[in-house]
Amino acid sequence: MRSAEAERHSEGAPHSGGDSTLSAAFSDSAGRSRASTARVRMRRFVARHAIPPEWWLMGPAMLIAVLVHGWASWSLPPVTTGLIVIAAVVLTLLSPIGGRYERTRAMTTPRRWVIVAAVVVMPMFAFGTAMSLWIAGARPPGWQTGPAAMVVIGTLASILCSGRLPTMISALLALWFANAVVTLEPATMLALVIGAGVGVYISFRQIELNRIAQARQEQVERAQQRAELILSDYELTRQGWFWETDRRGLITYVSPTIAEVVGRPTSELVGRPFVELFARETDAGASERTLLFHLNARSSFQNLRARAASSEEERWWSINGLPVYDDFDNFQGFRGSGSDLTERKRSEEHATRLAHYDSLTGLANRLQMSKSLEKVLNARAAEHRACAVFLLDLDRFKQVNDTLGHPAGDSLLKQVANRLERVVGTPGRVGRLGGDEFQVIIPGRLEREELGRLAQRVISTLSEPYQIDGHRVVIGVSVGIALAPDDGVTSEAIIRNADLALYAAKDGGRGRHHFYAPDLHSDAEERRQLEQDLRDALLQGGLELFYQPVVHTASETVAGFEALLRWNHPTRGWLSPTKFVAIAEDAGMIAQIGEWALRTACRDLAHWPAPVRVAVNVSPLQFANPALPAIVTSALASAGVAAERLELEITESVFLNDDEGTDAMFAALKRLGVRLALDDFGTGYSSLGYLKKAPFDKIKIDQSFVRGATEKGSCNGAIIASIVRLAEALGMETTAEGVETLDELDLVRSLGCSHVQGYIYDKPLAAAEARQRLALGITIAADGPRSTRPTRRTVLRRVVLEHDGHRYEATVRNMSSTGALVEGLWNVPVGTFFHVHLTEKLRVRATTRWCEDGRTGIEFVNPVLLEESVRGAAAVNDPSELRQTA
Repeated sequence: MRSAEAERHSEGAPHSGGDSTLSAAFSDSAGRSRASTARVRMRRFVARHAIPPEWWLMGPAMLIAVLVHGWASWSLPPVTTGLIVIAAVVLTLLSPIGGRYERTRAMTTPRRWVIVAAVVVMPMFAFGTAMSLWIAGARPPGWQTGPAAMVVIGTLASILCSGRLPTMISALLALWFANAVVTLEPATMLALVIGAGVGVYISFRQIELNRIAQARQEQVERAQQRAELILSDYELTRQGWFWETDRRGLITYVSPTIAEVVGRPTSELVGRPFVELFARETDAGASERTLLFHLNARSSFQNLRARAASSEEERWWSINGLPVYDDFDNFQGFRGSGSDLTERKRSEEHATRLAHYDSLTGLANRLQMSKSLEKVLNARAAEHRACAVFLLDLDRFKQVNDTLGHPAGDSLLKQVANRLERVVGTPGRVGRLGGDEFQVIIPGRLEREELGRLAQRVISTLSEPYQIDGHRVVIGVSVGIALAPDDGVTSEAIIRNADLALYAAKDGGRGRHHFYAPDLHSDAEERRQLEQDLRDALLQGGLELFYQPVVHTASETVAGFEALLRWNHPTRGWLSPTKFVAIAEDAGMIAQIGEWALRTACRDLAHWPAPVRVAVNVSPLQFANPALPAIVTSALASAGVAAERLELEITESVFLNDDEGTDAMFAALKRLGVRLALDDFGTGYSSLGYLKKAPFDKIKIDQSFVRGATEKGSCNGAIIASIVRLAEALGMETTAEGVETLDELDLVRSLGCSHVQGYIYDKPLAAAEARQRLALGITIAADGPRSTRPTRRTVLRRVVLEHDGHRYEATVRNMSSTGALVEGLWNVPVGTFFHVHLTEKLRVRATTRWCEDGRTGIEFVNPVLLEESVRGAAAVNDPSELRQTA
């Protein structure tokens, strides 16, 4: 039995408890149980201290020995013997004080043995002396109990000094040395001397062995403590945790960190089923069932994922377990470890989300949208396979990226995604395919009119201005629509056809939607071939600039030419920019073409008279290029022409992104000395705010305002007059484009336009023709029709004219919306009214304007739809009559 002092010492030392059990289980260097650890520490305790903790028991034992000897011998000890025994008992009772002194003080070996001599050697010598004197003085009957009592006392001393060989030998030598001194028997003395020598040798030998064993035990304990500390730190740093259950699956140990996660004290978890540490929800149910299987099957498991039963936040663990058996192969329970998988699982979920969703906008990505479309198209029921697919492409998005930077472009894409989700609503699925391309899937069968209205709402919503870092940004969007199963039954076919519809929408002027039609395949092939041919033309010199004169209105002299791009296609002949500019923009060739046009125009300008200027169109993409001033400077320097002879025509679309970059570009171009003209004024971005800060030298009035300005009731004249007054107030010139008739020329001249451009003076000329024209002088005269006639179409139609109840048959040779040329009537007075039966259902009133040689010109009182009348004619004409008339 251990003394209280030993217990206190054991409590003060690092204890193993539950942690050491797990430490022993998971460390090879500390493979000891708690009992073996206690024994090791006991041996360290015995080897370290010379005074046994229980030595005080020798005092009562000595008194009992004296009493037994006195009873057996029916004698009383002499007074001297009694006093010596009392002294021995008192010294043994003082041994706890000596032992405490020895344990609490750092003592040298001599001092330690002084204390041992005082509380161990001296009491034994005194007892041996007292008993020997009592026996030797008189030998009463039963004196043999005296030596027997000494043997018992020696045996008890040997037991108490177990593990303390030097102390034990010293005690026994003191006991029997006293007997030898009293009896003075030679044999006893000789045996005592021999025993003392052997005892001393054995003591020194044991001391050396104890020292070696002490060093070995300390090494083992350091390894064990190191393992315990490592595992303890492993728990405290929350890198992992340990658990242990009994054979019934009840928790016997669990790391404190787990108690914190589940929100229950460790004491409450002990004795509870191990599975209570894990959630019983649906997503963790499979893991829980797997865990129960292993626990019931008593099989080991590794890296088993389970969700923690935490109410605060979602946490996931990876669990390892190993069944434990005793030496008799009896199942004792499970012992294992665990680690936190929460962050790893979040990373996996994030990676999974990145694989299926766009990281910028949070919308489904191309892969996820493809899966969604496949799911709809492969539905079990045929009626559930119908859907509509919208493909969207943002217009002018690249310009935002180039002018404001990619962060602004990213912010714009996020706002577009939010607006798109808001417009489409919950029935549809919105995704981003990449760049500025989006896709919308609308499940179910909807009418085309309803889909068209939705597409128009999308276009209107996405075209509203955006605010990005204090800048006002305006973009557009084009939408291509394909329907399943009408336009395809596979995802590849639907996407391909929606893409064709998108290209058709962009070719139609952008900012519009287009449904797929079968003929779009040929259009797409034509577009692809045109793109390839355009690349070849750019490399092989297939592009050419034509120049249309810009005439000063007052002096009718050529003030300059506008450079117009033309493409002489090898098989299609001359193509206007409306056929290929959009293709060049989509293919990324517009900047290269624009630079070529600028340099070519400057080279041609060098051969013209000094007063004549050249105007070159600059696309919004060119204007957004920070290198544009350098390109202009290089073109001027290479051609050797003055900067003021070059005029750059810029459209209103450059102001869609009203930012500092736009103002800086205007300032840089003006510093070069070139002239700036605002092209197509009034047809694009409608805001007059930019005119007060943009340094334009000229405003060009779009031909859409000029055309029809002379017609009765037209408001175009008033618009032209307003633009002219605005330009004059701002100190700018004006050019009226598209003037083709003399009456249009008279109108714009009377309204104050400073310059005129159009067929009324000349068509666009090749570079050589422009040089020849300038060689004749800069004066130029107007040449063209007096007025604009409505479009006339040649037809062969038998009609009936009714006048005053009389019906006349005649043939219409050509017709416009305002009149017709009729053959077969003679001598019809001017001003005669007729009711003309153009078709069975169409009858119009007309007035005779002239009549000559059987040909009569009539004017309709009210304009008619030319297409309707022609279609009606095709329905009623007789082929034989057409042949006879021909």
